[in-house]
Amino acid sequence: MSIDPVTAIHMSAALLATAIGPIALWARRAGASRPRLHRGAGYAWVTLMVLTALSALFIRHSPLALLAGFSLVHLLIPLTLGMLVLAFRFLFQGNVTGHRKTMRHLYLGACVVAGLFTLSPHRLLGQLVWGQWLGLV
Repeated sequence: MSIDPVTAIHMSAALLATAIGPIALWARRAGASRPRLHRGAGYAWVTLMVLTALSALFIRHSPLALLAGFSLVHLLIPLTLGMLVLAFRFLFQGNVTGHRKTMRHLYLGACVVAGLFTLSPHRLLGQLVWGQWLGLV
């Protein structure tokens, strides 16, 4: 199974964001404040999320496409970018609680929930995991 370059970039950025996100969240938890690690991992995570969202604009070969090759999952693009803007707006306003909640929700929604959806057997990553690794598809 071959993967086109845009899909490879999208998957790589999404997987790296999923891996880096917990580091950024952990570095600012109540028991251990590591602001430099939090900021570094956070900026890396945000960069990867922007790359993931923007690269998704160029992935339009879904069998569930509704309009010009876009499917309902493409609605996550403006949602993700909007949540990132909101999180930084909270931060610039000094609303650390709003920033923290927005980033947690974005990580859970965009990385964990969307990641689990991506593992369904009819999706590319799901076919790779379930088909090649486990021989189920």
